[in-house]
Amino acid sequence: MHISNAQKLNYTIDLEHRFDDTFKVTLDVKGLKEENAVYQFASTAPGTYQVMDMGRYVTYFSAFDKKGRELEVDSISVNKRRILEPKKVRKITYNIAETWDTPVEKNQIYRMCGSSIEKDHVLINGQTVFGFPSGMQDEPLSIKLNYIEDWEVGTALEPVGEKTYKADDYDHIVDSPILLGRLTKASTDLNGTDIDIYTYSKTDKIKSENLLDAMSEMLKAAQAFLVELPVDRYTFLFHFEDQTWGAWEHSYSSEYVYAEQEWSEDFGKRITSTAAHEFFHIVTPLNIHSEIIEQFNFETPTASEHLWLYEGTTEWASDLMQLRYGLIDLEEFFGELQRKISIDNQYDPSYSLSKLSLTSYTDEGQAQYGNIYMRGALVSGLLDIKLLELSGGKRGLREVVNELAKEYGSDRAFDEDRFFEVFTAKTYPEIAGFLDSYVKNAEPLPYKEYYEKIGIKYSEEIRTGKEVSALGMGFGVPDGKIRITALDEKLSGSGLEVNDELKGFDGVEINLQNARQMIGQLRSKSIGDEYVISVIREGEELEYPISVLAEDEVLRHVFELDENATAQQVALREAWMENL
Repeated sequence: MHISNAQKLNYTIDLEHRFDDTFKVTLDVKGLKEENAVYQFASTAPGTYQVMDMGRYVTYFSAFDKKGRELEVDSISVNKRRILEPKKVRKITYNIAETWDTPVEKNQIYRMCGSSIEKDHVLINGQTVFGFPSGMQDEPLSIKLNYIEDWEVGTALEPVGEKTYKADDYDHIVDSPILLGRLTKASTDLNGTDIDIYTYSKTDKIKSENLLDAMSEMLKAAQAFLVELPVDRYTFLFHFEDQTWGAWEHSYSSEYVYAEQEWSEDFGKRITSTAAHEFFHIVTPLNIHSEIIEQFNFETPTASEHLWLYEGTTEWASDLMQLRYGLIDLEEFFGELQRKISIDNQYDPSYSLSKLSLTSYTDEGQAQYGNIYMRGALVSGLLDIKLLELSGGKRGLREVVNELAKEYGSDRAFDEDRFFEVFTAKTYPEIAGFLDSYVKNAEPLPYKEYYEKIGIKYSEEIRTGKEVSALGMGFGVPDGKIRITALDEKLSGSGLEVNDELKGFDGVEINLQNARQMIGQLRSKSIGDEYVISVIREGEELEYPISVLAEDEVLRHVFELDENATAQQVALREAWMENL
């Protein structure tokens, strides 16, 4: 195999000897200078908004000269190793533990952003395995993967030789996860864009063909929404085993970690909904991003104020494009709005989208982070309606986003500090006030006023007169832990207290990954049914027997078509329902 002289960094990973949950990495390199003396491991990665400190996982690190003699190395911080004689270096070797099975005391890495090395498959997210010499973040590199011959490799990286792939620079390898092993593969062509799906399923319950069939209409909906896809290829990587964590977007690929189950149409719909969000990231932030995203600092990350654009607008688009293409109906769309408002109400109402974005790497910001997908999408939906109103139904948020994607693109970043001004100048003067109120600040969102513009009625609550079962408690995640945030007076003698940390129900532990499912199961119980709730209070685990309560049925955050809408409202609604 021949590697171009332009590639100064040539990595090899030994995947044939997969034991002790450790990646064994070798970097062949020459021409290092004094400014390249520090080997940098990532403190985080773009799109994760969490502290990773990958140096924590390094168990061995050495540098050698051309005769194989070991050179002196100092550990100067958790993520940095200094080589005292960098000009002599020809080889660097290190072992770095996988993140899935390596326990850490804090800052646990999301599984879809982590690494795993198992008997029949391997998952590599670049920042969890690779580092780089200081000053060489922009250098092209090659990666050779020594793996079992009959394994399939899924990645958006371009192969350049036997088991070898190239990346333009370190950011490129971080942006290109690799899933390899006992995988299935399915492919299609989406109007000139090559779509590949690779799937690891622990007991072979889910095949790539299942996923392709489920997602085919969504992909067509995305193309219709975007008019012209800004990528010539895209790779979906799916991992189905025993836990559900979510997904992580990249420029030319996305990766999904879900608990394996029997394939069903409903499961396919849920996967498709998530994939619609991740796929739309080919626009934001791939083609619309600030210089902070383009020139990512892996040592000391800087938060971008425009996380609302990267995640909130993407979540809004993933729902609306499915509605416009007929994959979901208005009732289902209204249900999504209802769900997002309900979850938004569980977060700190004074926390603006700008503040959430700028504090996303802090513990305080992480406690609010999940709301970027809720309030962020809700604000984008209102912005869309405002733009349609101001343009007389000719131009909504979709059209503005597509214009911005063409104006900037993957190789041109916008000015972080001036984007609000740029967005306003591209639209209407009134939009400055909208962004001030609902992005920079956290004023209550005017659902009733805005949706009325398109002939849709919004009611904060509707009492039906029926009696239904109720838990009598509310839940929230104010500090990253699931807590009881409200208690009905009928539970005043139960022993439970507001702010108790939720531990589980009937002996089954609850966590952020299964909370929605578990609480949903409880809410399906009948009036009078008994269960045991366990909580943690001041470090002590406590259990209380509880009975399901009865309460008057109250429907909250209800959206419905206004049968008395004016012709103007109906016309604007029809524009809202279309890709203009």
